[in-house]
Amino acid sequence: MIPPKPPARPDRVSLLRYLRLFRADILSAQPARLYRAWMAEFRTPFFRSFLCNDPALVRLVLQERPADFPKSDRIREGLAPLLGRSVFVTNGAEWERQRRIIDPAFEGGRLRGSFGAMWAAAEGAVARIVPGEVEVEAQASHAAADVIFRALFSIPIEDAVAQAVFSAFLAHQKTQPILNLAAFLRLPRWFPRLHRRRTLDTAREIRRLIEGLVADRDAAIAAGTAPADLATRIMTTADPVTGACFGPAEMVDQVAIFFLAGHETSASALAWALMLLALAPEWQERVAAEAAGALAGRPDFAMTGRLRLARDVFREALRLYPPVPMMVREAACPARFRGRDVAAGDQVVISPWHLHRNERLWQDPDAFDPARWSTEAGRAAARDAFLPFSAGPRVCPGAGFAMVEGPLLLAHLVRAFRFAPVAGREPVPVAHLTVRARDGIRLRVERRPIAPPGP
Repeated sequence: MIPPKPPARPDRVSLLRYLRLFRADILSAQPARLYRAWMAEFRTPFFRSFLCNDPALVRLVLQERPADFPKSDRIREGLAPLLGRSVFVTNGAEWERQRRIIDPAFEGGRLRGSFGAMWAAAEGAVARIVPGEVEVEAQASHAAADVIFRALFSIPIEDAVAQAVFSAFLAHQKTQPILNLAAFLRLPRWFPRLHRRRTLDTAREIRRLIEGLVADRDAAIAAGTAPADLATRIMTTADPVTGACFGPAEMVDQVAIFFLAGHETSASALAWALMLLALAPEWQERVAAEAAGALAGRPDFAMTGRLRLARDVFREALRLYPPVPMMVREAACPARFRGRDVAAGDQVVISPWHLHRNERLWQDPDAFDPARWSTEAGRAAARDAFLPFSAGPRVCPGAGFAMVEGPLLLAHLVRAFRFAPVAGREPVPVAHLTVRARDGIRLRVERRPIAPPGP
């Protein structure tokens, strides 16, 4: 089964035409040859950029020499109103210190502490869905936000502050895509960087609300009454090098990126996974049968290990629709890529969108095939060309969290409901804040009959 894929542009277009296509959607602004090329070079009057699909170059940039290819300051320009100096946008010693404090909270053994939050959010998601024609992107966003608030601050999405942050974030994402023009097109330094007033207003409101949550948690920690959730773990973790913890202002920055990355990326992948299962009913029934057995009984973290099919479907959704489709780095020193000179200041783009569909690395790259994850060819391709959470030192610290959360939410929903496509409403993937559908993902939803109790 071949799910929706955006059309590619012709190989040669004018710079003006490219800019117009880029503003509409970065995915369809790229030529089809990028799905089979090892590298592509783009030149404009303002910048030179190298898009790398060669696994050796990807390893070089992300794993072997990450300090030579830091994140560009231009990435921060579009995100600064919301994220400040969070771990997502910093480099060097500042980033290293932030990761030393954050990483212990997401270590494998500590994921068990967030399982209850994920389970409660999954039950809430099932309870909110009313059978009929449903816009599942909205439902996935609600569920993923619920997980984040419960895991971070031990509050459900129904909490007044959580609901206010969620609503402000929905407004913010409509005004400020992560794939901003300045970050990718490397406009001249003198070119004005302007934010829409609505972008600034929603960012200020989100940060004001988060400041209140952080202040309340700081007081609870001081009083010895704080719950043992992610916020408490992070705020009480001292940097092993300096001995200092995050101050309130820096914690606000980190909570903002946890919400953006942990909510938006999980919501995107979950919505596409539901769409893929709606288009592949045989796989949907297999996942539903697995979930009915794996999730029976008293909730326990061990259940997540039994959701193998749900995990493979979620991986396939991440492969076909990686939430962050392109990652931008900047060469800090001269380099040489496949016989071409890369100058300091040149852009280096790693594109999970193209890498995950590269015709030289994957069998039937555009096909939805969860079974590929149990084959040697699929596992080999994944080692070279599967980067939904980046790789190397800058791999997302919440990757393990997402790979527990996503399959668990998916299993709960498919166990409770049957999903089917709506005629004439095929979703069109576009890259805005993350890879979403241009007009949402509308599916027909019906409740599954409740299985009779066992003997």
